[in-house]
Amino acid sequence: MKTTFKYPVLGLLIIIMGVTSYPVQSQDNTNGDNNGRYFIISGIAKNKSNNKKLEYVNVSVPGTNIGTITNEDGEFSLKINESIHATHIEFSCVGFYNSRFPVSGKNVFNETFHMTAKPKELPEIVIRSWEPKKLIEEAISKIPVNYSNYPNLLTGFYRETAKKRRSYINIAEAVIQIYKTPYDENVVHDRVQILKGRKLLSTKKSDTLAVKLVGGPNLSILTDIVKNPDILLDKESIGYFKFSMADMTLINDRPHFVVKFEPLDVNLPYALYYGKFFIDTETLAFTRAEFNLDMKDRTKATEMILKRKPAGLRFKPDEVSYIVSYKQRDGITYLNYIRSEIKFKCDWKRRLFSTSYEVMSEMVVTDNQTENVTSISRKDAFNINNSLSDKVMNFYDEDFWGAYNIIEPTESLESAVNKLKKGYN
Repeated sequence: MKTTFKYPVLGLLIIIMGVTSYPVQSQDNTNGDNNGRYFIISGIAKNKSNNKKLEYVNVSVPGTNIGTITNEDGEFSLKINESIHATHIEFSCVGFYNSRFPVSGKNVFNETFHMTAKPKELPEIVIRSWEPKKLIEEAISKIPVNYSNYPNLLTGFYRETAKKRRSYINIAEAVIQIYKTPYDENVVHDRVQILKGRKLLSTKKSDTLAVKLVGGPNLSILTDIVKNPDILLDKESIGYFKFSMADMTLINDRPHFVVKFEPLDVNLPYALYYGKFFIDTETLAFTRAEFNLDMKDRTKATEMILKRKPAGLRFKPDEVSYIVSYKQRDGITYLNYIRSEIKFKCDWKRRLFSTSYEVMSEMVVTDNQTENVTSISRKDAFNINNSLSDKVMNFYDEDFWGAYNIIEPTESLESAVNKLKKGYN
C-alpha cells in the first residue's frame, strides 16, 4: 500500500442543505474538437437465442478508438464522424461472439442488433495447467508488455446518480478527458479534466439530505486496477486473498481464464474485496474485473467510503461493487469501462425506520488519442476532493452533448430527469 491512492473507492459526502434553484449555466470548456458532420447509429442489443436485452455491450467502430456501451436497457447511440468513412460497427460482450453490422454513412435509429452466445463448452485450447495464484502473478508481471508504455489522452463520458429509495435525487454527468501516463508509472500524475457537464438536484424539502460522490470523475484513475494496483494487484495484497479457477469464458472472441478471489482471514486496518478476474489466455492481460467490498466488518467498510456526515445520522453500508473492463487494440490493452455502485441506509437516532440510498457512477471511454499527447495541467485537473455536482449546472439543452458520444440514459433515468426538471419550473 505505497501510493497516494490507497483504495479504488470514491468517498460519500452526506450533508444537510437547503435546496436552491439555480438560474445557472453549464460548464463547457470545449474548443471545437467535437464539431464536424456525423451520423448516428442507435438501437438495442439483444441475445439472438432468447431476445433478451444485453447490458454493458461494447459498441465500437473497428479500426478506430470510437465507441460507447449499452445501458441497462440494452440501448445505445453511437455518433460517427463522416470523415473516418466507417463501414461497420462491432459489438462485443462477455460470453458472446463479436458481431459486426454494416453502416452506410446514414442515420439508423431504433434498430435491433442480435448477438450469439458462446457454446457452453469453449473449443479445446492447448494450455498448461495453471495454479490460480501463479496465474495472477504471471499476469501482473506482463502488465508492462500488455498495456500502453506511452501516455494516452482518453475522452470519456461519466455519469453519477443518487437515489433515495426508488427516486432519483441527484443526477450529474460530464464529458471528460483522462490523461494517463504509461502503465509502468504510478497513477499520481494521471489527471482528469471536465470538458462539458451538467446536473439536476431534487428540489423537495424532504430530500435535503444531500448525498454526493467526492472525486467522482477520478473513478477512471482510482479504479483502473491495473494502473492503480495497490488494493488488488500489488505483490503484498495478493497474499491476503484465496484464489480459485472458474469456468473459462469468451471476451472479444478470445478465450479467457476466470479467477475468483476472496479475502483470507487476516487482521488488517481496512476492508478487502472479493470477486473475479478475467485474463486473456494468450496474452495474460487482465481484461475485466468484477469485485465487491467485503462487508464482514461494517466499521472498516464505512471508513473506506464515508467522508463526512451530519452528527446524529447513522450510516449503514449494504453493498459496494465495481466492474472494470479493458479492450485490446493492435496488441495493446486499454481501459474501456468502469462502473461503481454504493448501496447504504441512513437513519437518525431515536427514529424507527431507516432510508435506503444508492449511488451509482460509470465511465466509458469514447475515444483515445495516442499520438502527440500532452498532460492536463494541474490547474485544469478535477480535484479528487471535489464533487462533480458542485462544479457543473443546468440540464435543459436537449442537444447539449453535440457530437460527443455518451451512455444513453435508461428509460427510468429519462423519466427521473423530466420529473426533476419540473421542480425548477
